[in-house]
Amino acid sequence: MRSILSLAFAGLFAVFSVSPALAHDFKLGELEIGHPWSRATPGQARTGAGYMTITNTGTAADRLVKAETPVSGMTELHLMEVKDGVMKMREVEGGIAIPAGESVTLAPGGLHVMMMGLKSKLVEGETFPLTLTFEKAGTVTVEIKVEAIGYMGPGAGKGDAHGMGGHTGMAH
Repeated sequence: MRSILSLAFAGLFAVFSVSPALAHDFKLGELEIGHPWSRATPGQARTGAGYMTITNTGTAADRLVKAETPVSGMTELHLMEVKDGVMKMREVEGGIAIPAGESVTLAPGGLHVMMMGLKSKLVEGETFPLTLTFEKAGTVTVEIKVEAIGYMGPGAGKGDAHGMGGHTGMAH
């Protein structure tokens, strides 16, 4: 009986000790990076995008200045906007500001990490590394989880109501 209880407690300990990893969150100093994700890409798509929420729990602002991944030839920090009914995408000069005590969400239809020249398609269920460089906090490598092609992110249904933020297969 004692060995059965020991095994049960060991099993519970294992479940609770891996739960932070299952949450898919990362931390770098005062910065918390929540659920980094991308969408699966169809066929020969050459571009993809990375999304996440970055929370600055500190008292000083920081800035995401660079992102790199081995799955693409080039990576840039981008903003997608619709002006006068026309979708425009541009690189964010100087990086993405992360104000003190606030969260910045990189999501379809807005700020994102643009991956150009994908070396292979992004497959749902797989992960890949993305190294983020911040002006003050330094560098951290996170794991991007590849979600379904139509996935809209945590809290889906907000923004991107017209599917404008897909980037899947978009030419640049």
